[in-house]
Amino acid sequence: MNAAIRQYLVITGNYWAFTLTDGALRMLVVLHFHQLGYSPLAIALLFVFYEFFGVVTNLVGGYLGARLGLNRTMNIGLLLQVLALGMLAVPATMLTVPWVMAAQALSGIAKDLNKMSAKSGIKLLVPGSEQGKLYRWVAILTGSKNTLKGIGFFLGGALLVATGFQGAVIAMATALMLVWLASLVLLSQELGRSKAKPKFTDVFSSSRAINVLSFARLFLFGARDIWFVVALPVYLHTGFGWDFWQVGSFMALWVIGYGAIQTLAPTLTRRTAQGLPQRRVAVIWAMLLAGLPAAIALGLGHGGQDQIVLVGGLLLFGAVFAINSSLHSYLIVSLARADGVSLDVGFYYMSNAMGRLLGTVLSGWMYQTYGLEACLWVSSAMLVVATVAVARLPKSSESREHA
Repeated sequence: MNAAIRQYLVITGNYWAFTLTDGALRMLVVLHFHQLGYSPLAIALLFVFYEFFGVVTNLVGGYLGARLGLNRTMNIGLLLQVLALGMLAVPATMLTVPWVMAAQALSGIAKDLNKMSAKSGIKLLVPGSEQGKLYRWVAILTGSKNTLKGIGFFLGGALLVATGFQGAVIAMATALMLVWLASLVLLSQELGRSKAKPKFTDVFSSSRAINVLSFARLFLFGARDIWFVVALPVYLHTGFGWDFWQVGSFMALWVIGYGAIQTLAPTLTRRTAQGLPQRRVAVIWAMLLAGLPAAIALGLGHGGQDQIVLVGGLLLFGAVFAINSSLHSYLIVSLARADGVSLDVGFYYMSNAMGRLLGTVLSGWMYQTYGLEACLWVSSAMLVVATVAVARLPKSSESREHA
């Protein structure tokens, strides 16, 4: 086994372990605080700092990754997640909204340091001439991460039933601490450190391709989270009468399937020269996705088949969204500059975090005020914006001049 593959496995293992705790924590917080009587908007606000600090972290984290090395930013992310879980292990009387929001802020910083480091690290392990391998490796990393996030949702619901909120976060903190200790030893010490010392202003990309793709990413993930974060789990519980175990299981299976489809993206989109996705392919898949939430909204409220319409529609949405997400993830890693890759990837995932922040706030507010159908209509509108943005990407030959 060569050094590049060993480092890929270490990065992927770190990302997997972190993602399990991240998905479980998300489901724990949503279900536990809904059980305590919090409104959908109040639950959404618990995640505002998580998403807001993700925006900040991707900008600052990209700079730190280029200056210090991606091994350090990844290990810092693991440690911060351990601390965030520890903050939530306090007695129930101390779990006030400000305290939980602070813990979520720390978790948001941790998550985006870990993600930025993992995605940037892959770029450095694959020679620039092997774009097909890069696409496959990014798809495997991204897809497996989301599959494990889905397992994390299931784990969160199961742990809440089996051990309670406090026991769940203590168990996850202990396991992640062991992963952090192993990572300190196994991860390459010079991974991703830029040869030139970048200025902080370099975090803002000067590449048109990076900026356009980042704009599209903002609306892509805002369109998902406007119904996924709060509206859907609360609706499944209150509208369909599902218990927490059922809600957690469905959310888990949705994300597991979503991740599995992502790993297949290189095969499903292999329609162009060398099997690499071009702008036209990304536009076609974006157009397919844009109409799905509107179709689901139109199908609700007719003939008592709402569960079939919603569940079936969201399964289809998840499959098409997975292809779009995997295409975007490959394109950003491919287009990012080789020296200081974390700067471009950090800027891109800053837009990703902004989209999640927007979607999270809208998910609680729109569901509480207008209901699930309104969330779905706005989701479609946001996806139309993302499609228009993707259509404005430069051609491959032009965009790679920046890399």
